[in-house]
Amino acid sequence: MTNLSLTQLQVIESPLDIRLFVSGSAGTGKTTAGIERLRYLLEQGIPADSILMLTPQRTMQEPYLDLLTSPERRAGGEVTSATIGGLARRMCDLFWPMAAEAAGFKNPDQPPVFLTLETAQYYMAYLVRPLLEQGYFQSLTIDRNRLYSQILDNLNKAAVVGFPYTEIGSRMDTAWFGDPGQRRIYQDAQECATLFREFCLQHNLLDFSLQLEIFTNILWPQEQVQNYLKQSYRHLIYDNVEEDAPRAHDIIHEWLADFDSALLIYDNDAGYRYFLGGDAVTGYALSEACDERIEFVESFVSSEDVIQLSNTLVSALTHQKTEAGNLNNTMEFILAHYYPEMLDDIVARIRSLIEQDGIPPAEIVVLAPYLSDALRFSITHRLDQAGIPSRTHRPSRSLRSEVGSQTLLTLSALAHPYWNVHPTKFDVTHALMFALNTDLIRAQLLTEIVYHQRDLRLSSFEEIKPEMQERITYLLGEKYTNLRTWLNDYREQAPLPLDFFLRKIFGEVLSQPDHGFHRNEDAIRVAASLIESIKKFRYAMESSYTNPDFDLGREYLAMLEDGVIAAQYLESWRSENKDSVLVAPAHTFLMMNHPVTVQFWLDPGSSGWVQRLSQPLTQPYVLSRHWQPGRLWMDTDEVNAETESLARLVSGLLRRCREKLFLAIADLSETGFEQRGTLLRAFQKVISE
Repeated sequence: MTNLSLTQLQVIESPLDIRLFVSGSAGTGKTTAGIERLRYLLEQGIPADSILMLTPQRTMQEPYLDLLTSPERRAGGEVTSATIGGLARRMCDLFWPMAAEAAGFKNPDQPPVFLTLETAQYYMAYLVRPLLEQGYFQSLTIDRNRLYSQILDNLNKAAVVGFPYTEIGSRMDTAWFGDPGQRRIYQDAQECATLFREFCLQHNLLDFSLQLEIFTNILWPQEQVQNYLKQSYRHLIYDNVEEDAPRAHDIIHEWLADFDSALLIYDNDAGYRYFLGGDAVTGYALSEACDERIEFVESFVSSEDVIQLSNTLVSALTHQKTEAGNLNNTMEFILAHYYPEMLDDIVARIRSLIEQDGIPPAEIVVLAPYLSDALRFSITHRLDQAGIPSRTHRPSRSLRSEVGSQTLLTLSALAHPYWNVHPTKFDVTHALMFALNTDLIRAQLLTEIVYHQRDLRLSSFEEIKPEMQERITYLLGEKYTNLRTWLNDYREQAPLPLDFFLRKIFGEVLSQPDHGFHRNEDAIRVAASLIESIKKFRYAMESSYTNPDFDLGREYLAMLEDGVIAAQYLESWRSENKDSVLVAPAHTFLMMNHPVTVQFWLDPGSSGWVQRLSQPLTQPYVLSRHWQPGRLWMDTDEVNAETESLARLVSGLLRRCREKLFLAIADLSETGFEQRGTLLRAFQKVISE
């Protein structure tokens, strides 16, 4: 435990019978203290299986999991790493006989079926699609997958905040001040939520909201359940308290006195998950139940100049006065007239930082309010051409948008002709291009000759005219022949479940040398996520459908192509070992909690830095514990919320920046318009002082 401050050591080596509440800004070493406290507990002989490590979401557990999976760990029990949702699911599964009848399930003697976000969307689509044809949400223009997910989000908010789901529509209705037609939308959303909940109770389906409600309202009050949890876990480490939901805080508040020791870690300037029900206010209230409060002040990440820039910028956003420091060494502008010119200048500056200043690529991030497909391609293509390794992370990007998953699903359709799914020549071209690791021209030429869309037949390479074989190349022809033979052999066998099929074709063909998935870590992660998604879909659906004509693989493919399923899995969040430049949305980078030396901010004049995403069916502020029922949500509330959110975002980003910030500004934005957003005006105010 070298290079630790006295305050950190005080927390790490505190007595084994104390409950601590540690707070501070990002970069002050709170999580490091939490990890070392966990190590200290294990070294003191505390049984690993008596330690509960909680975070609001699984991706925040990675620093702790690095310790728990390291070779230095002693053999023995395992620390339980969980979220409150994961804990709720375990308790629902373990105490199902106790919960089923009290919750009102029609078949309490039958086992529960736990739904993922995907399978919940599937059932929501099944129930809501007929209502859309009857005129529900008629005045609303929105993608169907977003409509389904926002209804589910309302149910989740009711569960995590702690109010009856039957009040969702009325809460939003009484706060609405605007077009009366919106009230009908809230009513439709409430009816759909109620219909979904009744369907779940009818068929023993448990989505996240129902799992949490059963745990908090039915199981937790039971003495038997509390005794089980309190006897199982004697020590608690709870990180990122401010990002968790009120009901999680309620449970921990009641439970805290029964732990032998507890360490609660709170980020003073965070609260980025408010749109998912996170509540920093109820999180901080947990400090009252702790024996001691400790404040971390010293930053181990940001320089004094960067901290000064952060404070000055936040003051400018919140219309407070502050003295501006020397910002010349901390902030630099990249100015261009056209957007492509700006991207060229960014890449040139990144190359200079790497080659001349010796900054590793992993210490550089490029951040934007949103990361469109066009921007993602434009910046990564330029970095590739410059020989700079890069990686991107955009959680909102669904599996169906990834080239690896598109390839796997196209090949799945070709291998199962009885699905009656006929991929286009465009899809087959791109599948062959990626799977066989060739160029677009040869893949397109091969597809035009061998693929027969009507009957899903693939001609042999030997049937192609010799002059065309030479153009395609015999090397590509050999790889194509192997793939075609494998698919034809599979067609003659009894079909496998789709996730089994993908494992088989991946292992036997696509991952082999000189194929698209060989040593392509991004594609391998996509394949793993897709297979996990299909497996969970199969688990949830097998017990619900007994019709022999119902094919899970075909149904999954149809729903994925329809946009209903948008899977995201932990593999996409795990930190990369590669030394590469990260390109990501700003909020995504915050949730990764990874400090860097240099940050590039794109489009500070964009309204995307400050404006909330349009969510016509939900309202995170109105559906919170702190909103006064019956009060109207006015424009001033929206402006205040946007300002507070932007100040948190700016502070969080700069607290994760060690040395320098580059602001990249084009006179014309990515879409060709001039921009003068709130963030850019704040920078102008800082410079003019």
